[in-house]
Amino acid sequence: MDLEFNKREDHNKLKLAEINRLLEEIKMGGGKKRLQKIREEGKMTARERINFLLDAGTDFLEIGAFAGHGMYEEHGGCPAGGTVAGLGYISGKLCVVVANDASVKAGAYFPITAKKNLRAQEIAMENRIPIIYLVDSAGAFLPMQDEVFPDKEHFGRIFRNNAKMSAMGIVQISAIMGSCVAGGAYLPAMSDEAIIVENTGTIFLAGSYLVRAAIGEVIDNETLGGAKTHSEISGVTDYRAKDDADALNHIKKIVASLGDNKKAGFNRTQPEKPKRNPADIFGLMPISRAEQYDMHEILDCLLDGGKLEEYKADYGKSLICGFGRIDGWSIGIVANQRQIVKNGKGEMQFGGVIYSDSADKAARFISNCNQRKIPILFLQDVTGFMVGSKSEQGGIIKDGAKMVNAVSNSIVPKFTVIIGNSYGAGNYAMCGKAYDPRFIVAWPWSEIAVMGGSQAAKVLLQIQEAGLKKNGEELSENQREKLLREISDRYNKQIEPTYAAARLWTDAIINPEETRKWISLGIEAANNSEITDSFSLGVVQV
Repeated sequence: MDLEFNKREDHNKLKLAEINRLLEEIKMGGGKKRLQKIREEGKMTARERINFLLDAGTDFLEIGAFAGHGMYEEHGGCPAGGTVAGLGYISGKLCVVVANDASVKAGAYFPITAKKNLRAQEIAMENRIPIIYLVDSAGAFLPMQDEVFPDKEHFGRIFRNNAKMSAMGIVQISAIMGSCVAGGAYLPAMSDEAIIVENTGTIFLAGSYLVRAAIGEVIDNETLGGAKTHSEISGVTDYRAKDDADALNHIKKIVASLGDNKKAGFNRTQPEKPKRNPADIFGLMPISRAEQYDMHEILDCLLDGGKLEEYKADYGKSLICGFGRIDGWSIGIVANQRQIVKNGKGEMQFGGVIYSDSADKAARFISNCNQRKIPILFLQDVTGFMVGSKSEQGGIIKDGAKMVNAVSNSIVPKFTVIIGNSYGAGNYAMCGKAYDPRFIVAWPWSEIAVMGGSQAAKVLLQIQEAGLKKNGEELSENQREKLLREISDRYNKQIEPTYAAARLWTDAIINPEETRKWISLGIEAANNSEITDSFSLGVVQV
């Protein structure tokens, strides 16, 4: 390995170490004291419940761990959005698990909490896999009720999804392991099966204090909505458990009895190790986001045996398209190329820019993947589409629209990994969040923005200077430099991967060495949902 490789490796591993440090803080939820208090109440914490529920020795792919990071500081923060969610195996079956974290504001729903729960339900619905709710929540966070309660994608959408999933035949199991209040009470009631834990689980539309204020009735919470009430009198719950472990073991038994769905039939062969060690990614990815590297080397670290059947290899070279395998699964690859490559006119530097010929190639390739029923992996390191008179006259908008059309109408599962830049319309064409990837994850040094930080800062500075000049004011050179730094610092904070992950623009920030695991499990999940739609591009300009 050369010195440059070692420098890159050290720099990128430090980025990962910082992400891991933040994750460890987030996993503490509301803090050690609050977690200990939960244990003293005879309950497990949210993460302990999930660990107990999952099959020993299997992976748990956590979704939205950074949800709420750096947000709601005026309310004391909301680590992981007050909810732990992800995919894992229960009794040998792949399931989505959602657990309220009662250590964070008693598990109350912040705006990001509702969004995260909806994302978990979306994953279950897209892949038609069971979803397990481990309920321990005080309901909506009242100081922010206007951002949680009334809109289409707010708290109520969760219960609408309960009904839709039930009609779709997607199994939903709820365990009431703590508070389950107000509108939240509908979640277990609308699940297929509901379990309540004695002494700690309660479910009611209004607690004892509100009942007394509303109708004057004096009653305690246990009598109002505890295990005895709902197991023996109301019939709201189906099973009564003596403690958390008993409830979780009952969930395991239910899942073990479930039948299988009709599979999508995605092709899988015996897995092979990649040609290169995935750990080499740290030394291959450059320190500066403007530097060159060869995407083929990254693919050697991801694809089984490094084998890529490249599509139109000598045409549209700013995008690499081709077929390969990840953990045995057949998959199509659409990846940005940042290397200087030769074409018929000499050398061209592809700094993650999409040209007309590349967009045209990708649209055709995506159509082929749909025809062959092969999932697609997008590897994003894109600065956008090529600009300038030559590109405009060459029809870049038309060809870009064709690619966006193909991505939008694709019926096979799509997966997106942001390995570097994700700027502007390039984010869209390369299957950004708005284009329904089954998973969208980011590497620790990735950036998501309309444009790069330095370019954006200069544009914003020019706008501010123009406004000042209209008022007869002009900045000194020192003032100009100071303002540019302030703008750059603010903008650069917004393009960090943690900023995107906090808002659930990405599902997770992952160790690049775990990319294959995420994609493999994602295809396995998607294979549970039979494809019944047909692929059509609709109207496109050719």
